[in-house]
Amino acid sequence: MKLFALLLLASAAYAQTQPAPATPLLNTADAAQLTIRIGQLMESTAAVVPGMGRTSAIIAENARQTLSAMQVTPNNSALTYDFLVQARGYLALLDAMPKPYPLPETARKQFVELRDSVERLDNHLRALLDQKERQLRNPDRDNLHRYSEANAKLNPPTPNFTRVVFFGDSITDSWRLNEYFTGRDYVNRGISGQVTGEMLGRMKADVIDVHPRAMLIMAGTNDIARGVAVHTIENNLSMIGDLCKANHIIPLFASITPVSDYHKRENPRFEMTATRPPSAINEVNTWLQEYCRSRNYVYVDYWSAMKDGSGLMPADLADDGLHPNAKGYRIMAPVAVKALDEALSERSPEQQPPQKKRKSFFGQ
Repeated sequence: MKLFALLLLASAAYAQTQPAPATPLLNTADAAQLTIRIGQLMESTAAVVPGMGRTSAIIAENARQTLSAMQVTPNNSALTYDFLVQARGYLALLDAMPKPYPLPETARKQFVELRDSVERLDNHLRALLDQKERQLRNPDRDNLHRYSEANAKLNPPTPNFTRVVFFGDSITDSWRLNEYFTGRDYVNRGISGQVTGEMLGRMKADVIDVHPRAMLIMAGTNDIARGVAVHTIENNLSMIGDLCKANHIIPLFASITPVSDYHKRENPRFEMTATRPPSAINEVNTWLQEYCRSRNYVYVDYWSAMKDGSGLMPADLADDGLHPNAKGYRIMAPVAVKALDEALSERSPEQQPPQKKRKSFFGQ
């Protein structure tokens, strides 16, 4: 019995010292980098084998077009499948072609790397499809559980403090509001990784039922990274605004913050403009400004306060080119305060609760 217990302890200790198993699912940046590398290897290996460039021309061109589409809509399972089929077709042709002898060592290594990379992409695609299947079957797609307990424990708003809900994704989620806004009833309801459709699904539980006077939402960067159409982002944000209006909550819409690639030498995953093109960010921000102007809502312009001369996120404001660090949040905080003070002091007429019509002496 003692020996069995010792074996159990030893087994547990050994398990704690082992690294966590690697997941076959790649993040967006790593998946994009892998497909680009496969494309490069297809070009370089074709140059080594006589006649391969001509024989594989159609497959190579199709792969280039698919790769271009994947830069616009990364981690798209259909495009990933197409590219994988094209890469495997190229490998089949490569196997059938006679190779020069002796094969240069550099070429031999590239052949091996190409096969390994295609196999890695195959594993990623399988994991990506499994993930999407789980998401479809997830009973809590919008992650309502995240704040359910906190919402239940939250005290009602008091007359002395105006409650504001900060609503959004990881940039909001990571913002320690109590450190930047002291003495205010600001409630954080950000969830990392969420898109506008998921936030729309959380409006009732995490905003309306919290009974704020105002809501400041910053969203859209994850939609862009996942290839969600701009008009879909606009529709979701419009519906969020309509829900606020119907429930007498003042909505403030924040710009999407800029991104940059200044830290990609430290980590290739920090190349943010590939999945979040500044042109797409500007398109959503331009629409947001016009939307707020037409509805008499306040537009919170973080973008202008946080861009450099190239329209990108300065290197010292975000350590990964996307998520603000402490210095970044210190720039955002006064922008938010100014916008909230403006919105709360000049409440839009269409946000006023409807007034009950008085009956005259004659009942009219």
